[in-house]
Amino acid sequence: MAGHIISIIGGKGGVGKSVFAANLAFAYAEEVKAKIMLFDFDQQAAGDLSLITGIKSKKNLKELSDFQGVIDPKTFPTFVSLQGNVSFVSMPAEKLLAESVSIEGMGKTLKTITNLYPITIIDVGSELNPLALKALEYSTLIFLVTTPDILAVSQGRRINQELITSLFPKDMVQVILNNYEKGHPVTPELVSKNLGKPIFTLINKDEKTCVDALNKSQVIMNVAKGSLYAKAVTECVRKLIQKNVLKTLEALVKPNDASSKKSTEASNSDGEKKSSHQPWIDLKSRIHKTLVDEMDMKANNDNDPRAKLILREQTKKMVVELLNKEDVKGIINSREDLNQIVKEILDEALALGPLEDLLADKECSEIMVCGPYKIFYEKSGKVKKSDITFTNDRQVLNVIERIVAPIGRRIDEKTPYVDARLANGSRVHAIIPPSAIDGCTITIRKFPENRITYKDLVKFGSMTQEMADFLRIAVEGKRNIVVSGGTGSGKTTLINVLAGFIPSNERIITCEDSAELSLPQDHIVRLETRPPSLDGQGAIDIRCLVKQTLRMRPDRILVGECRGGETLDMLQAMGTGHDGSMTTVHSNNPRECIGRLETLVQYAGTALSPKSIREMIASSVHIIVQQSRLEDGSRKVTHITELGGMQGDVVTLQDIFLFKQEGFDNKGKIKGKHQSSGFIPKFIESLERKGYNIPMGIFKN
Repeated sequence: MAGHIISIIGGKGGVGKSVFAANLAFAYAEEVKAKIMLFDFDQQAAGDLSLITGIKSKKNLKELSDFQGVIDPKTFPTFVSLQGNVSFVSMPAEKLLAESVSIEGMGKTLKTITNLYPITIIDVGSELNPLALKALEYSTLIFLVTTPDILAVSQGRRINQELITSLFPKDMVQVILNNYEKGHPVTPELVSKNLGKPIFTLINKDEKTCVDALNKSQVIMNVAKGSLYAKAVTECVRKLIQKNVLKTLEALVKPNDASSKKSTEASNSDGEKKSSHQPWIDLKSRIHKTLVDEMDMKANNDNDPRAKLILREQTKKMVVELLNKEDVKGIINSREDLNQIVKEILDEALALGPLEDLLADKECSEIMVCGPYKIFYEKSGKVKKSDITFTNDRQVLNVIERIVAPIGRRIDEKTPYVDARLANGSRVHAIIPPSAIDGCTITIRKFPENRITYKDLVKFGSMTQEMADFLRIAVEGKRNIVVSGGTGSGKTTLINVLAGFIPSNERIITCEDSAELSLPQDHIVRLETRPPSLDGQGAIDIRCLVKQTLRMRPDRILVGECRGGETLDMLQAMGTGHDGSMTTVHSNNPRECIGRLETLVQYAGTALSPKSIREMIASSVHIIVQQSRLEDGSRKVTHITELGGMQGDVVTLQDIFLFKQEGFDNKGKIKGKHQSSGFIPKFIESLERKGYNIPMGIFKN
């Protein structure tokens, strides 16, 4: 039968928690006639427990935490020192060693210690540091030691509140009132009222006995069994045993028949999922509604990180208090469930709800919300459905409003769609009812935390080193480049990489609907469109921004994507002295890209003939780089193509590099290789005349 861990904590130093911990261990050993384990986890008062017990530990906690072997009945005795039936491992006396105790290593020990001892007592100190929290995580009972002193009670209340907001069950924490004196103005009733908990045990003040025992480096239970102090500690142990407290708390914290909500859902069908998940959603809805009624969530719009942290802590405290008033039987079955529901409520109230975990997942590249109960995400090029959901459609709308508010955009029934961006640069598109029939829809395109370079694309197999070298030459040689590709093919990533080749002494101006380009250069001007105001005035579109760039002395103009009449202005800029400019276009191959550009120019409303437009394209655009997302989810540069002028009414295209697909491997991945066509671009000769040294080997396979 597994044992139990009892942790002893104090609100501040000097309340006698270490003396109590040591004597509790010896009192337990006497009562149950079995070996008891005593640990010193107090990093601030390192070594105090050794002085109190008089036990010289063979090895210390640092050595135990660094042990790489298996903790079992054969290996563990080599670390402990024995006095009677009490085994002891001390904290290193040196502070640096005490602070370097491995949290993970002690977690491994605590996981198995209950199989070796029926009772383990841990003195965790007076602060909830990582080592203390690790001990409490494995504990069945927490004794909070305080004294009839206003400061001690105040600090005890602080620790108790921290434990509650750290999601430890209220009943798990029991109060020990040490140094109790009859007639003292700070009565047990006053202490109990301040802490919000009843007193579990009163320990009478017995200063002479405590001092004598400490002078002898002996525990009171060994040198003064008949003292008031020893009797009170013994009474505490008997109360624990007779009332079966540890067994009751074990059922509270770790119920034997509890199963995780998530694992239950995973084994059910979609219909069963909804019904089993409904009480959870209903509970969240009730808490969230009360939370909105009682707290001012608008403070979350503050950009001060410290203010946001304070608001989150205040909200967490309120959520825990509200949950304590609810009947959660059958809904919250474990501390893990409590942790999860508090996190979900906080995320929905203050952050982006269930999207927070997906946004934190570095492998997730795209998030697609189709109403409150369907969330999809992309990983490794494959789209999967998430188990997490929103509480209701109102919560999805709250998230959208939380995204668009900081950047001055709006979404409502009059304008039910919006383009926006997150603080980390991720692109967001949202559309709401009445345009979205099944509920609010969000699409988030995530970008890597670390900027992708051409070396990464070569490593991923998106292009070869020769292709990267050629594109660098083209960018440095001020060729006008159009990156072509379908939705989600990686156009923005590729134009970011190409723009990274621009020399740092050149002035770059970017124009985008929502700022996504992230360039390493210093001299950059970033422009972004603006939607109309509530009265329909003040809209600024891409075309307007492109026109403004021409007056801003640009060396390079980068347009995030050409979707309309701005294409004409971009082509004119490329053809009239702003060489080396770049943009992206939606199309599936270089030939189709020419047709797409022609169509977009016509959106400008000019009366240009199709042939005139094609001539403008042929003279302005030098290279088309085709980026494609293949059937297996991989993204590759499939064409690098030079525009060679006009032949009759047709723009001539010459492929320089191509990707040749050769089938699939046994894992369903596309096989193929990039090849050079052997054609040497016309602009290479002009660059060589200017003094560029261009290795011709890049055009050979």
